[in-house]
Amino acid sequence: MAALSLGVRAAIASFVILAVFLAFWHLGTQGTGPGAAMDPEYAKLMGVTAVTGQSAMPGPGQVGIKLWEHLINPFYDNGPNDKGIGIQLAYSLARVLAGYALAVAVALPLGFAIGMSPLIYRALDPFIQVLRPISPLAWMPLALYTIKDSGLSAIFVIFICSVWPMLLNTAFGVATVRREWLNVARTLEVGRFRLAFAVILPAAAPTIMTGMRISISIAWLVIVAAEMLVGGTGIGYFVWNEWNNLSITNVIIAILAIGMVGMALDQTLGRIARLVTYPE
Repeated sequence: MAALSLGVRAAIASFVILAVFLAFWHLGTQGTGPGAAMDPEYAKLMGVTAVTGQSAMPGPGQVGIKLWEHLINPFYDNGPNDKGIGIQLAYSLARVLAGYALAVAVALPLGFAIGMSPLIYRALDPFIQVLRPISPLAWMPLALYTIKDSGLSAIFVIFICSVWPMLLNTAFGVATVRREWLNVARTLEVGRFRLAFAVILPAAAPTIMTGMRISISIAWLVIVAAEMLVGGTGIGYFVWNEWNNLSITNVIIAILAIGMVGMALDQTLGRIARLVTYPE
């Protein structure tokens, strides 16, 4: 039999790892002694009967059944505090994409200016170094006070957390373009506009796309925490609301959904980066 390809072997290894994880999860939630018994008060809050030897943590079977219920009806809307996980993810994605688009519109041209001009770099560097380390969530109280809208405040926080990786990577990519290419362009009397788009942008594109990929991951991470603070709608609010309802199964499903959407966003930017870096 011919040797299996690397991709097939990797898929088999991933499946085995998943199977082992699910097996340990299942065994870990079964319990074998008094220490694993569900607390009666906790069971009362959960609305179930306490069973000696049964863990309070849901097993993979319970999560799978609940996940199927969410998948067959992800967009139900039964009121402010009872919306489907599809609606919650849609709200979060809309906020992330809006804040991310604003960050792209600011970071790319400003990064170009910083990378091409030592004067602009020296003038803006102190402000960047002061603002960049500030946690995005630290801006939330100020945003809520000034904007007075939780959704727009969350978009502002996404903008703040997304702008720095793109800005710095763009500036670095532009500043490190090979001098020989720039000298040849000047020798050919290429204008600054054409120089930026025909020479500098293609050369700096891999670094710029790396910054954009980092930014989208940070933005998706931050939106969950932001929505926990502001409430209303979104996957972050869904997690916090389900925790308040003591529905650990829904919390686990939300965590899985957050991870899957985050992976999809990263893979999308990764494919775009490969197209930019290695055009066919």
